[in-house]
Amino acid sequence: MKKAVKIILIVIISIIIVVAVASAIMIGITKKQMKDLMYRKEIPANPKIGQWYRITPDGARSSDGSQWHGLIKLGDEDKVAVYFYGGGVSVDEHSAAWPQGTGDGRGFYTPNVTNDGLEIMGFGNPSEENPFRDWTMLVLPYSTADFHCGTGDYPYTSKDGTQKVLYHHGYTNMALFMEKAMQYVDEPDTVLITGFSAGSFGTSLLANDILTDYFPNAQNTTIFADSSLLLNDHWKEIAQNVWQAPASIVSRLHSNNLVLDSLQALSKDHPNTKILFSCSVRDSALTAVQNYFDMGDDIATEESGVKFQSSLKEMVSAIKELPNSGVLIWDAYRDTTIPSLTGHTIMMLPTFFDEGIVPGITAADWVMDGVNGNIQDYGLELLDQP
Repeated sequence: MKKAVKIILIVIISIIIVVAVASAIMIGITKKQMKDLMYRKEIPANPKIGQWYRITPDGARSSDGSQWHGLIKLGDEDKVAVYFYGGGVSVDEHSAAWPQGTGDGRGFYTPNVTNDGLEIMGFGNPSEENPFRDWTMLVLPYSTADFHCGTGDYPYTSKDGTQKVLYHHGYTNMALFMEKAMQYVDEPDTVLITGFSAGSFGTSLLANDILTDYFPNAQNTTIFADSSLLLNDHWKEIAQNVWQAPASIVSRLHSNNLVLDSLQALSKDHPNTKILFSCSVRDSALTAVQNYFDMGDDIATEESGVKFQSSLKEMVSAIKELPNSGVLIWDAYRDTTIPSLTGHTIMMLPTFFDEGIVPGITAADWVMDGVNGNIQDYGLELLDQP
């Protein structure tokens, strides 16, 4: 059964990799250009507007102990986006022992930073159709297997029997990165905190601290969480004992839905912050993981998709009780094996700018409208769709 779960969780990681390559092709990036994207220069003393750079803080680590880095692009508007990537999760000693690339090539999580280049796909796309193209972007790649919220060293026994340590340093990396990044960022009027998949979980978990610690004077604040619903009765224990998340984060967790717990706390502590949430109606990747949590079964079925849809409806109802909240539910990218299941994440794809996913509007415009105070709901009727 434990072997089965690594097959489930790799679905999310595989989607990230496949989408990155497919997206590159869709926007005309050559292999040479992709290679160039993988080697961003370290940020200089006088960085150019619109140029992507690395920020490599001393002491920042990926889960395998290798050097971690973030990415930064300075814009010419008084607006900043903090952008969290996704890529799996580890929740116990068994999952820690199975990073991506272990044994048969599958695994629970991405152990080091390998996704530079993803920053110009979807949300970070430099094209004219992207309403966020001129924003400053602070990007946090994901390689710590802790939804970006850990501060601890987790000892485990690897598959070959040797003793190793998984560095759940997501929160530590964020703090080290932000300390350096803020040297280049003036106090912005507008701040958006966002992320997809595991980065969407991270968005919800860390937004409260980021707004308080780094942007206390921002007048217009929004979070956009893209595709993050997993129910687990042990989230608080995992956050505290496995990831060693800060007490400020752990104290907010009290139910089986750590995203909802975090959003409710955010709304209480930052009542003017706008909360945007999106998910496909029967997200195939999240449904598979949830089915393991519920049934110990690695096969996503039509029945588990229906159950996910029901849970999503309950979550959306709770989100809509929060002030300044908007929800986008979408139905696209049907699973080829089980057509009733739908795709995973929208903001990292060029489709973020396509009409049709949401009738009459793009997902990018829906987010920008929300940032500008025009908060709308779309696709809620899909939650009642048989």
